[in-house]
Amino acid sequence: MEYLFGKTLAECQDVMQLLGEPKYRGKQLYEWLYEKKATDLSDCTNLPAALRERMAERYGIGHGIIVEEQHDPVDGTSKFLIRLRDGECVETVLMSYKHGYSLCVSSQVGCAMGCAFCASTLGGKVRNLGAGEILDQIYLVEKEKGVRISNVVLMGIGEPLDNYDELLTFIEIANKGWGIGQRKITVSTCGLVPKIEALAKEDLQINLAISLHSPFQDRRETLMPIAKRYSMDELLKVCNNYFTITGRRISFEYALIAGFNDRQADVDELVRLFGGQNCHINLIGLNSVSESVYKGSDNVNFFEGQLKKRGINCTMRRKMGGNIDAACGQLRRKTNN
Repeated sequence: MEYLFGKTLAECQDVMQLLGEPKYRGKQLYEWLYEKKATDLSDCTNLPAALRERMAERYGIGHGIIVEEQHDPVDGTSKFLIRLRDGECVETVLMSYKHGYSLCVSSQVGCAMGCAFCASTLGGKVRNLGAGEILDQIYLVEKEKGVRISNVVLMGIGEPLDNYDELLTFIEIANKGWGIGQRKITVSTCGLVPKIEALAKEDLQINLAISLHSPFQDRRETLMPIAKRYSMDELLKVCNNYFTITGRRISFEYALIAGFNDRQADVDELVRLFGGQNCHINLIGLNSVSESVYKGSDNVNFFEGQLKKRGINCTMRRKMGGNIDAACGQLRRKTNN
């Protein structure tokens, strides 16, 4: 069985031509998949019945299922555990804001990056998600909750730039097929320098977020093994080049960790690195993971105030999901165990 959800317009047209059908049938199929959100080939009523029967012998649409939902009654955040067609599971998180609903989606089953404070990486990477499996998280949550997702952040399980080709296909379909503007899509990376360099040349209008978490090379290496491969100097150089090429401001994610990166020395170094630059530092209250020695900081207000006082563009991300398994990967890991 070959699955259709996740195919581009060109690929849908190829399917129809392989079946001996005219090319315009591919456009009809594409619209059923993404605009009309068909659940089964039988829904595609402007395709001839005989064609749908032939297609059903070889093709399926291929949606996963939601197997668990955790809901935070305080802030309304919902985390979903989604079972994929092969039985593997990923997480996605629905957050409600004044501007609409935002969904944090996964890009891989597990993660190979090994960041010390993250539950997603425990157990390593199993496999990449296909573009359709990334998009399916939007489909399933919209259908389950009866809402329209306006913003998508690829900050769930996995490193999006480690799944580069499927990421680009997802962005194309989410934009052209699902109708989500590229400026409403944020891709977060731990800092894969060659992939950031490649992304700069793709002529996209997406938002790029870099997981920084320390302005010091040695401390960043302690938290994030990727820093041993690409130095702070290399990372900042490619980020400056990205901004020059795209004109898109980069956000630097900074999870505040007690006694580790919440000191005056960290403020001073951030000011030295980013003072006067057109960038944004997104301060994050760390959701602690039981397997990690790192805990969230109580120094949040001081840190944010010091940065703003010294001219750094920064905001404190509203901490959500405190009454559920908020940290990325916790729910999947609990289920697997």
